[in-house]
Amino acid sequence: MFFVLSKVLWFLTAPSNLLLLLVVAGAGLSLRWRRLGAGLAALCGLVLLAGGVSPLASLVFGPLENRFPDFRNDGAPVAGIVVLGGAIETGLSAARGQLVVNDAGERMIALGDLARRYPAATVVFAGGSGRLTGDGAVSESAITRRHAASLGVPPERITYEDRSRNTHENATFSAELVKPKPGERWLLVTSAWHMPRAIGCFRRAGFTVTAYPVDYRTGPGALAIHATAGDGLFELDIAVREWLGLAAYRASGYTESVFPGP
Repeated sequence: MFFVLSKVLWFLTAPSNLLLLLVVAGAGLSLRWRRLGAGLAALCGLVLLAGGVSPLASLVFGPLENRFPDFRNDGAPVAGIVVLGGAIETGLSAARGQLVVNDAGERMIALGDLARRYPAATVVFAGGSGRLTGDGAVSESAITRRHAASLGVPPERITYEDRSRNTHENATFSAELVKPKPGERWLLVTSAWHMPRAIGCFRRAGFTVTAYPVDYRTGPGALAIHATAGDGLFELDIAVREWLGLAAYRASGYTESVFPGP
């Protein structure tokens, strides 16, 4: 139920969707209450524009991406690497017969890089299907298995967790699959803005991991002004969704704090 509700509620509360719906609602209201409807439509339109081209997305992203530091190799042995799904366009990959990644594709680059740098480490890819209707859905793990060689990794080198649909299940099912031993160092690879929620879920699952953040959207202290409103709104949607996800996961007991940190 949580999975279904999260998908539906997010569609309605994503800033770009919500503001656009309010613009349409304002236009409709203007047919009966001209000033009220026109004012609502104009206000939401201006907020859409500001959210798209202003540095607002960078301001919202910053605390998420800077919560965990970059990984620095201190020479300690690495027992395993867990790479979270979310970077693969499964439908397009299946249709085109090649690995098609989205804007979080750095997760897959890191998978190939770390597998080569740590040849003795166990490599886990955690990713099922995030579609609401699971019938006929291809999992990210299945796509990764088919195209692992394009990342420079033999398919049999990777352990595939193919049941998870969200971050909570990524952590729970990965812990069940590999049964990490106390004292082992496991690297967790996901987008920097997603790392606080991911770490919180793995801690809750009793799986101690070291953050390996990738897929940064902001520079250190930088406030980006976007060339197009579409780019800015896309980034703003991602950042707002992550903050809402942090609150929802804490309320659901999937994490032990609202904003997990180092």
